Amino acid sequence: MDNFVIASLIFAVLMVFMSVKSVPQGMEYTVERFGKYINTLTPGLSIIVPIIDRIGNKMIMMEQVMDVPSQEVITKDNAMVTVDGVVFYQVMDAPKAAYEVRQLDWAILNLVMTNIRTVMGSMDLDELLSRRDDINAKLLSVVDDATTPWGIKVTRIEIKDIAPPKDLVEAMGRQMKAERLKRASILEAEGLRQSEILRAEGAQQAAILEAEGRKEASYRDADARERLAQAEARATLMVSEAIGKGDVQAINYFVAQKYIEALKDIGASNNSKLVFMPLDSSSVIGALGGIGELAKEALSKKS
Repeated sequence: MDNFVIASLIFAVLMVFMSVKSVPQGMEYTVERFGKYINTLTPGLSIIVPIIDRIGNKMIMMEQVMDVPSQEVITKDNAMVTVDGVVFYQVMDAPKAAYEVRQLDWAILNLVMTNIRTVMGSMDLDELLSRRDDINAKLLSVVDDATTPWGIKVTRIEIKDIAPPKDLVEAMGRQMKAERLKRASILEAEGLRQSEILRAEGAQQAAILEAEGRKEASYRDADARERLAQAEARATLMVSEAIGKGDVQAINYFVAQKYIEALKDIGASNNSKLVFMPLDSSSVIGALGGIGELAKEALSKKS
């Protein structure tokens, strides 16, 4: 009797132990009864019927990362490249992830690798190297739609490395060098062109300023000659009026002025070294006296 009681107690403790399940945070357990799915245990303590019920699959509900191994891809222009990547996904529906597909990780990996070959194989090598964001977006859209029935949400797909063959890399390096040399030559030619244009514009501006200066000087010379001519005309008019009135001193003034101007020109000439001229001193003195008389008359009229 004692053995039966002890056995019953042990059995009861064992049943309690088998019926109480503790699910950690970030996990969900599927429960099967006689092999059929009946419900899902969420994080915390849960109770199942021992012996009849059992835990089917333990699903990780946190976001997971999967490396995509390197594979060779032939591009649209028949270039062979080696590509690898990484996939981020999360289980959104534990029963679907457990029972809709077998070997979930393997299925996701094969799906991603197949679509990488499909998407990248439809592009040229230049597009492949320059449009990585477009490739990632297209892969994400296709793979996420395909895994939705499995209760999976693919959050991100990233292409980590695209490695063309060595000879192709060398050819691309030579092409890049040629393009840089071409751009340098174009920039140098453009610089010389701009320099010549600026030099020509500077010469043109200088010529314009010089012409403006000559024009202004010509205007001023003409104005000075005009004023001098007016002054001479007034002087001649005054002398003519004085002569008309019979004033002999005015004639002497006019003759003396021209006489002195002629002597000044002869003395300033570079070719004149020694000049012998007969001078009538009395005539010159008379002319100077006539100038003095004219000055006195002008002063007396003003007073």
